[in-house]
Amino acid sequence: MARKLTRGVAFTLLLVVAWLFAAPAPIEPVAWEPPPPTPLEGPYAPNDRLAGVEWWARQLVGPEAMYVDGAGRLITGLKDGRIVALTPGNDTPTELADTHGRPLAIAPHPDGRIIICDAFRGLLALSGDGVIEVLASEQGGVPFRFVDDLAITKAGVIYFTDASARHSIDRFTDDLLEHQRTGRVLKFDPQTRATTLVAGDFNFANGVALGPDEAFLVVAETGAYRLWRLWLSGEKAGQRELFTDALPGFPDNVRFSPARGVFWVAIGSPRNPLVDALAPLPFLRSLVSKLPKAVQPRPARHAFVVGVDVNGRVVEVLQHRAPDSYSPIASALEHDGWLYLGSFAREGVARLKLDPVPKQP
Repeated sequence: MARKLTRGVAFTLLLVVAWLFAAPAPIEPVAWEPPPPTPLEGPYAPNDRLAGVEWWARQLVGPEAMYVDGAGRLITGLKDGRIVALTPGNDTPTELADTHGRPLAIAPHPDGRIIICDAFRGLLALSGDGVIEVLASEQGGVPFRFVDDLAITKAGVIYFTDASARHSIDRFTDDLLEHQRTGRVLKFDPQTRATTLVAGDFNFANGVALGPDEAFLVVAETGAYRLWRLWLSGEKAGQRELFTDALPGFPDNVRFSPARGVFWVAIGSPRNPLVDALAPLPFLRSLVSKLPKAVQPRPARHAFVVGVDVNGRVVEVLQHRAPDSYSPIASALEHDGWLYLGSFAREGVARLKLDPVPKQP
């Protein structure tokens, strides 16, 4: 009996291995070289600054990004497609609209509308009477697959990211495993209604934020653990330069705090040594992509936000690693002395009271 059982197990394992090699892979990975590991020490040493967050509206799932309106309400989009308004500390939302997609980034436009990055539907605008308009769904003949984040100038020009030209939000881990550089930063001009390419060649173009005086954009390249600066004006207009390299995890949304002079960068999860080890080995990554999601590398439950100054230096680090932490964090927005946190997967919204901004001498 024992021999039959052993043979049965061996035969089953042989079939699984044969299937892994023979079955078509859902991705076409390319080899790449990750930056050297960034240990969680020095400025990144573990801390529990995010352990004491206020946390409410836990019946709402996936409020990835948000803004605070004139009445002090948080306006955010949810995993189920709804756009809602929340009063801090109150669990009852007010529904404003439903995109019937997956709203991610959301921001007010100078013309009074709400602009939405919907991962499935594209760049949208929500009017005061609840009408949703599709502003853009493709550029240069390439349909948007994963519209992700946005930043709006005072003049109303909209900069936004399309994370991947190959994979949708439902397969974002495949895009990271594949490492094809199809992410783009785009510009939509409401006056001409033209959508133009600002920069491409990103592995998962994610968060985007305008810097002081709107002179440049900071863009998160999630799959490569780094931030880029795209100059919009001045002597370097049109140029692209590395802003912050070798972050300790996967950067998500980016939000600038004028009060503190920092870009708050949400770190979705710390770097995974196994993922980095597989970077130069595309064949093995294709095998991993065939495995059930349950046995693929899983991120740690680690709340993580860093503050980066206008020169690209990390000056603030807030963390909390625990099974009950508010993570993964997708966005961190500072408003009136509070840091508001959103998540693409976690329930509810959280916030943390920040230390006062030091007075300038």
